[in-house]
Amino acid sequence: MAGIINPWASHQYKDYAKLRDEFGIEEFSFDLPDAPPIFRRGVIFGHRGFNRVYRAILNRERFSVLTGLMPSGRMHLGHKMVIDQVLYYQKMGGDITIAVADIEAYGARNVPLDAAKDLALREYVRNYIALGLDPGRARVYFQSRRKAVTDLAYILGKRTNLSEVLGIYGFEPSVNMAHLFAPLVQIGDILHVQLDEYGGMRPTVVPVGVDQDPHIRLTREVARRARTYSVKKTEEGVGVFVKSGDAEALLVRARRHLEGRFSEFDINIPYGALYVKDASSLEEVEEIILRADREENPYAFYLPASTYHRFMTGLTGGKMSSSDENSAIFLSDSPEMARKKVMRALTGGGQTVQEHREKGGNPDVCAVYELYVYHLERDDERLREIYDSCRRGERLCGGCKKEAANLLESLLRDIQEKAAAVDDAVMREFVEM
Repeated sequence: MAGIINPWASHQYKDYAKLRDEFGIEEFSFDLPDAPPIFRRGVIFGHRGFNRVYRAILNRERFSVLTGLMPSGRMHLGHKMVIDQVLYYQKMGGDITIAVADIEAYGARNVPLDAAKDLALREYVRNYIALGLDPGRARVYFQSRRKAVTDLAYILGKRTNLSEVLGIYGFEPSVNMAHLFAPLVQIGDILHVQLDEYGGMRPTVVPVGVDQDPHIRLTREVARRARTYSVKKTEEGVGVFVKSGDAEALLVRARRHLEGRFSEFDINIPYGALYVKDASSLEEVEEIILRADREENPYAFYLPASTYHRFMTGLTGGKMSSSDENSAIFLSDSPEMARKKVMRALTGGGQTVQEHREKGGNPDVCAVYELYVYHLERDDERLREIYDSCRRGERLCGGCKKEAANLLESLLRDIQEKAAAVDDAVMREFVEM
């Protein structure tokens, strides 16, 4: 039986292949055009349902990106990694929506709504713009202020039950009800971007760390249950089945939509089934039927896709966390403070210079090497040189740290200068207040 992943814990996951196998996450192996380094370097390690978003990117079709921020601590380099992905999707034509999880922060971490608003604007939104997110093609909203999100959470909450939520999240009996409601709000966040007033039905991707997978699993299952039709492969072809309602009318509608692409059908009205005998692609039939479903069902959605990234190792070991000042490089850290943190960071080097030169270092467990991988070195050949020279014992930790600190100082100065130049007018363009 699969274990529990806790979205609100600070656990550091190490064996990502095991997580993929245990929770049914697929390996991410897509050859994205002009992809940034984190896509090429195995940082994005898994996905659910990304195939349809991938096709949209390649074909320059509409797709949506939903991400969120937890306003309970300062923005650090681990959070920047998510925005680096979002920037890529925006460049590829994605519609960007960013949720400020103020309801979740209140229920799970006791953060008052006003404090959440201040932190989100000061620590996150300004930095998003400084990092290059185009406010004209993205929107930021607060969970507590977008009624469509909480309405959808309530409406689709009928598609799940307490035992299922407890099984996925492992809540203790002492959990407060606001925290218990948070997963339903996440469903509203992820799916509402496909409502007509927020851009309509289109493929949607949610880039997250693996700790957020429970939200994705629950949302995909609830979205599947909200559909009028189910589509399955059968011995008679791809079968379209009516789950509830007037079977004859719904099957006629389904056939009408399919006739532009297929010609061989068999309808079994008592069984509520339409067999598309000349169809070979379940995905193609499912997408056509989804459009037929949406004619009368406002809650027919593409199942949201997700991608999963590795967590950055904290400078002191464990997971980089906003709650541990010494573990993280915050975007608001002074360059001098960031330098001090890097110079104190744990590495994969030997205990002594002699040991390091004789046995070599281990960059695979080095927090400083991860800075190069995730943020500081865009050239793959140069990164390989850093890795190999460390393994051979030629690259010493002191010099490696100094180089990383210099690059990090330059990165932070650039971000902070741009963030300081963001005025309130730009913020108002970006944020739904």
